[in-house]
Amino acid sequence: MGERSTDLGTEKVGSLLVRLAIPTITAQIVNMLYNIVDRIYIGHIPEEGALALTGLGLCFPVLMLVTAFSSLVGMGGAPQASIKMGQQDNEGAERILGNCFIVLIALAAVLTAIFRLSGEPLLYLFGASGDTIGYALDYLNIYILGTISVMISLGLNAFITTQGFTRISMLTVVIGAVVNIILDPVFIFGLGMGVQGAALATILAQTVSAVWVLVFLFGKKTILRIQKRYMRVSPQVMFPVLALGLSPFIMTSTESLLNICFNTSLQKYGGDLAVGTMTILSSCMQVCNLPLQGLAQGAQPIISYNFGAGNLGRVKEAFRLLFMSAIAASSMMWLIAVFAPGFFPGLFSGDAELIAYASWAIRIYLGMAFVMGAQMSCQQTFVAIGAAKISLFLALFRKIIVLIPLIYLLPQFFADKVFAVFLAEPVADTIAAATTTTLFFLRLRQISLNMEGES
Repeated sequence: MGERSTDLGTEKVGSLLVRLAIPTITAQIVNMLYNIVDRIYIGHIPEEGALALTGLGLCFPVLMLVTAFSSLVGMGGAPQASIKMGQQDNEGAERILGNCFIVLIALAAVLTAIFRLSGEPLLYLFGASGDTIGYALDYLNIYILGTISVMISLGLNAFITTQGFTRISMLTVVIGAVVNIILDPVFIFGLGMGVQGAALATILAQTVSAVWVLVFLFGKKTILRIQKRYMRVSPQVMFPVLALGLSPFIMTSTESLLNICFNTSLQKYGGDLAVGTMTILSSCMQVCNLPLQGLAQGAQPIISYNFGAGNLGRVKEAFRLLFMSAIAASSMMWLIAVFAPGFFPGLFSGDAELIAYASWAIRIYLGMAFVMGAQMSCQQTFVAIGAAKISLFLALFRKIIVLIPLIYLLPQFFADKVFAVFLAEPVADTIAAATTTTLFFLRLRQISLNMEGES
């Protein structure tokens, strides 16, 4: 492991963060294209684009749940493995990797069966109407066949990033995205498959990414290797992984629950047009979040490794740079939403009515987007240092405790009910960012005192 661990432990933090974060940010931006390119193509299908886009948006909760279970294992296991590496325990890190590999496969099998058997009633629960259910089912029934590929590529790619191989982890996403972007127009328009073509292109692309990840982690260039002897699931290994993974799991899975709450409320107050707008807004939120996640993933190996090595100074420096960069990135997204509100809606649809509606809504929905950098950097640093309980609380706080109640409470106080539903997002962002930042700096002070006492 020599050179790689020396880099994480001794190289200048600023240059190390740039070297690790550029590939992860690139990967997240490409991943953003990966996730929204289907919506862009589908939204421009002649005559039926707006309804097809709404139908695809109804599948979003299922896609988020698959991603959430990948995060439960991958984002829970990767920081634990990195901390083990900082403690010079590579065998322990490989045991974590082997256990996570088997658990990802088992979860993929269970999720595939559940979504295959209960797809239609779930879609109606998510806010489908008679006009949109057909499009939603066409996409979902094909997409769920690729669940195992999605979970392997997302869940195990975190173990590539945490070792410092960010160029390899970036290529995992880039390769899949390129395949998807090439196949989408071929299947959707060339072969006339519509929504089904978009789903088929996505799962084929994810399969290519999954093969790439497995070839690397079974190969000779990796530091941590998937080995048969570590594939027997151990409760002692997996309990800490799942405890730490609960925070990113809840952050992602509650996106699914949030989408259901938004869709059902908007269907009640604004109909299919409002639900279609939510599909665009959720894509815009991904645009805001993914660069922040790329920054956090670039900083995570530095923070986790040096925390495991007891080097608090480097942990603080890495966090400071992450915090400042994340604030700058989220502020840029806020400026686009406020001063060019029609930019993103115009990408997703050619329907003038939908574009106008979404341009109005985006200024409300992303009205406090600039505080998201503080929320993300503090919460992800809690995950990087293995602070499972507080990171779990913060994941629950923003969405479950604050945002979901606001979605239903605010319409009781405004004449414009749809406005009130969209307003819930910026109010929750403000409360959550203030709470998370305060708790983080209090916790950081406590950690500093503990480490100084041990020294």
